[in-house]
Amino acid sequence: MQLTKNTQGALLMAASMAGFSCSDALSKTVIANMNAGQIIFIRGLFTTFFVFLLAQRMGALRSWKVVLQPMIALRIACEAIAAATYITALGMMPIANASAIQQAVPLAVTFGAMVFLKEPVGWRRWTAILVGFAGVLIIIRPGPDGFTLAALLVTACMFTTAARDLATRCIDKTVPSLMVTVCTAISISIFGALCIVPLGGWQPVGTASLVQIFLASILVLVGYQSIILAMRIGEISFIAPFRYLSLIWSALLGLIVFGEMPDGWSIVGAAIVIASGIYTFYRENKRRTAERIAQEAEARVPA
Repeated sequence: MQLTKNTQGALLMAASMAGFSCSDALSKTVIANMNAGQIIFIRGLFTTFFVFLLAQRMGALRSWKVVLQPMIALRIACEAIAAATYITALGMMPIANASAIQQAVPLAVTFGAMVFLKEPVGWRRWTAILVGFAGVLIIIRPGPDGFTLAALLVTACMFTTAARDLATRCIDKTVPSLMVTVCTAISISIFGALCIVPLGGWQPVGTASLVQIFLASILVLVGYQSIILAMRIGEISFIAPFRYLSLIWSALLGLIVFGEMPDGWSIVGAAIVIASGIYTFYRENKRRTAERIAQEAEARVPA
């Protein structure tokens, strides 16, 4: 039985989200033994090695001066901050809650595209964005003393991840994606090394922890490559909502590995965020379809 391109894309997206979720779970297991800077540094070294070999094999390497481009530099900075804040937050809160807040990234990207890239956003998508952020607040549920440190960290990760995606849109199309990834991996490794001392210093790395970080780096690479293939094979409007499977993977891993059970409010908040995101994808696809039909109709009109 031959699978359709959309089905193949959906399976690849599901695999991608499983890879990211398993990588997060592995990082969470070692955060008790070493600080986030040390994890980022070691994981970055492994990732850099594999991505560099892949880029070299595919002829994607370019002059290292590309990292001086403002948008690439901004993307790298956002990626580094997102990695540090998310890994640190994983040691303080359930993995499913952290993953649920991250599901608001597409909403933050839509908001940022409207503010910084001047992309049109109608009242329906505006409403979806506001409802989605309300869902994030339900998950976080700030108490009388305000947001917890973990909530602040994962929220910062959400917005810096959105900024990373917006910066990626603005990168010169002639720069290969793998070259951007190589520059990012190297820079994040350096960033992690610089954070080791401020975050508590170097801790002994056991064999088990090293293997876990190694596997986490492999799974991150698998996740990135799978999501790229998924977006290239299937229709984005069909494939994109499957990214929310990461919440299911994270909830299962949290329950099985860490014994974490999301409470009722977290489930309600996650459902609101997911529904808002799917509606945003739907409205964006509908808008693009209408624009394409209008352009085709205009092209058929004789001069």
